[in-house]
Amino acid sequence: MTTGITDTRVYVETPEGADLPMDPAGVGVRIAAYLIDFLIRVGVVVLLSMVLAYADKLGEGLLLICYFLIDWFYPVYFEVWRGGATPGKKAMGILVVNVDGSPVSFSSSLIRNLLRFVDSFPVIFYVPALVCCLCNKRFQRLGDLAAATMVIYAQAQQARPHISEPGKASVPTDFNLEEQRALIAFAERSENLSPDRQKELADVLMPVLKVKDPIKTIKQMANTLVGGRE
Repeated sequence: MTTGITDTRVYVETPEGADLPMDPAGVGVRIAAYLIDFLIRVGVVVLLSMVLAYADKLGEGLLLICYFLIDWFYPVYFEVWRGGATPGKKAMGILVVNVDGSPVSFSSSLIRNLLRFVDSFPVIFYVPALVCCLCNKRFQRLGDLAAATMVIYAQAQQARPHISEPGKASVPTDFNLEEQRALIAFAERSENLSPDRQKELADVLMPVLKVKDPIKTIKQMANTLVGGRE
């Protein structure tokens, strides 16, 4: 599925100063994705009910637990650990990202999905969500507004940066979004910088990182942030 330039296209400034275009997914394609995911969830629950039927009361209790987990955490799992897209979204060529274009975090995904209850209130046809989507340029429902997320066409996401250093390193938990962007920007630009300039920039983080080779560590931290090389 491809998208052309539309009046709903939004732009996010990347760490390199370029404008990253993102095309928000409209109501129709999101409804189609939801229906696909709904059918998948129903199929899984039906299969589990058939298997657990042989366990009598224990099976009923396990089925209720499974139903709860599938209903609430099915989208969270796929959005956070499977590239931002549930099977339904992937089939329709869309995915969930933060409004700045970065991959959606666990907390953001959890918030947007827990608020599906509010989006569907007071009727089951998601009328509040539909009205909210149609009232803003990014087609965000209430859950998206609260979590600062949006659903976009997959082709509009930023290409994964090329980072020369293999391996990954953990990123300090107190690094904010701007600091994470700076790590990625350094890793991407490092090939165009002299060794002395790389060392000069990397040494700024020496008091925080406390490692022998800050250049290598920064690149590996960037790999972690962008899901890059092992």
